[in-house]
Amino acid sequence: MKPPVGTYVVDTRTERVGIVMGHEGPYVQLRPYGGGREWDAEPGAVRQATPAERLSAATAYANARSRGEVP
Repeated sequence: MKPPVGTYVVDTRTERVGIVMGHEGPYVQLRPYGGGREWDAEPGAVRQATPAERLSAATAYANARSRGEVP
């Protein structure tokens, strides 16, 4: 089953947290927390992100922003 748009998931192949942006063909399109370049993941390789994983992604984004690494 494909996760709904807006869901936070983990791509188990890369261990990256992403937000489901859509579905294209057989793939789930994910975008990193805070924005950035989308990537495609196979539906069988994604799982729902835990609250701790979401918090970790948000913290990493905030830290990168404070260092001026993201706009």
